[in-house]
Amino acid sequence: MRHISRRAALQIFASAPVAAAMVWTPAEAEQAHHDAQQARTAAASGAKAFKPKFFTAHEYATVGLLVDLIIPKDERSGSATDAGVPEFMDFMMIDQPARQVAMRGGLALVDRLCEERYNKRFTALTDAERRAILDEIAYTTNPDRGLRHHIVFFNSFRDLTASGFWTTKMGIADLQYQGNVFLDEWTGCPDAALKKLGVRYE
Repeated sequence: MRHISRRAALQIFASAPVAAAMVWTPAEAEQAHHDAQQARTAAASGAKAFKPKFFTAHEYATVGLLVDLIIPKDERSGSATDAGVPEFMDFMMIDQPARQVAMRGGLALVDRLCEERYNKRFTALTDAERRAILDEIAYTTNPDRGLRHHIVFFNSFRDLTASGFWTTKMGIADLQYQGNVFLDEWTGCPDAALKKLGVRYE
């Protein structure tokens, strides 16, 4: 795993069967994306900017920074905020009240850790300081028991970020998914693949 990029690793996790076992249904996630996209479209057309219904202004700013550190913009696609992941998360929190305490408490834990390390909240840190904080809480192999709850929260937050990103149009394009394409004619498995598998048509 040391030789795989963070983006590639998250793609693997997001496309694995375990990633589908989320607490929300596909219909709920689709509705959240739909609502988030409507809000972004309205904001882009000159209407009022998106105003979160669950997150406070500070929490929403923190979420935006966190998701973009998890999935930054690269040469292939935009960042998590470009895909509307913060809006998606806000709608998911409204739809799933049982997750609200964990989300709010987790963001507060991150801020508390930042204040302990740098005497500033996450949004006030430099990029290098933010990355240093995430290096402490991003890995379940960290033996520091004092960071146990921080690590559990961040792993859950990272899963939600990945799910939010790779279920958007931008995220699906980023995966370069080739399914759901109509074929006029099926000519069979390519010869090279048959040879590699050691099989043939009879």
